[in-house]
Amino acid sequence: MTLSRELQQLRDAGQISFEGRGDYRLLSGPVELPQISPSRCVFLSGEHSPYGDQPERFYRFPRRLLNAASRSIDQWIIYQRPKRAGGPDYFAVARVEQIVRDPSDDSMFLALIEPMTYLEFGRRVPFNVAGRAVDRGLLLEDGRINGGRAVQSIRPISLEDFNRIVEFGMIDEDDLLLREDEFGTTASMVLQDKQEEWIGPVDRATLLTERKVRNRQFRARVLAAYECTCALTGIKLINGGGRAEAQAAHIWSVEQGGPDTIANGIALSGTVHWMFDRGLISLSDEGDILLSRKINDMASVEKLIHPDRKARFPANDSSRPDTKYLAWHREWHGVAA
Repeated sequence: MTLSRELQQLRDAGQISFEGRGDYRLLSGPVELPQISPSRCVFLSGEHSPYGDQPERFYRFPRRLLNAASRSIDQWIIYQRPKRAGGPDYFAVARVEQIVRDPSDDSMFLALIEPMTYLEFGRRVPFNVAGRAVDRGLLLEDGRINGGRAVQSIRPISLEDFNRIVEFGMIDEDDLLLREDEFGTTASMVLQDKQEEWIGPVDRATLLTERKVRNRQFRARVLAAYECTCALTGIKLINGGGRAEAQAAHIWSVEQGGPDTIANGIALSGTVHWMFDRGLISLSDEGDILLSRKINDMASVEKLIHPDRKARFPANDSSRPDTKYLAWHREWHGVAA
């Protein structure tokens, strides 16, 4: 099913309203929220979540978590994966816009993510660094981790701990990037941890809306997943300074509200990126390379791309392009699958 058909079905069922091109709003009754102090929070969300979260769009939770989730409204949150090869980690930030009832289940609620705020870290942040929890709020007086608190689906986090995790996760340089499983060396994190006393109480959230900062993190994740190789041509060029020629392209464009998530990204060489952004090249859900009839030198383009006209996606399913973003790209540019 294409994205437009899915949206039309939701409109027909009275679950969303059309606000303007690309803008939809959930229609549900108002939620009576508890009067509770706001706080930044950690949300546990993994690939195997039973609630079917879509971290860049919403976090789905049952009524028993309503009090905890209410703290996060108009606040930044950090997403944590509870289970992962190599241990749990923190992988993204976002800002909660509002909480509504799940239109498909009255017993569930959705914490809606403010558009353009979801951002995956340039490198993963492990739960422990040098044997100590990155979130100090989880530590008991004797230094052990409060196990019950650590597995809470939603928990508050202090500004100090929020800043620490964000700083660990941010890529500062735009040089040749490590493979995804090499992100975040303990040495560099320990060094930053020691510097905290003189860095001062700066709120790291002020950086999270800067496009330059966001693009750097997005590029880091995408190029690591694709090993700095263009998915459509197989070209992998790296200059003497260690910078990759491949670029990180948004499938659903940022200008039209596309999120900074690896599932909305693909590594492309400069020329192919230019063509992709203009709809001269697109992709089917299965990765077939689709060429527009508007291309004025089809023979040259056909020589440039893989002979079998198949994009090379990462083996890891969570790093592959999401079909809803591919569908948006085709529909926006009028390319037939």
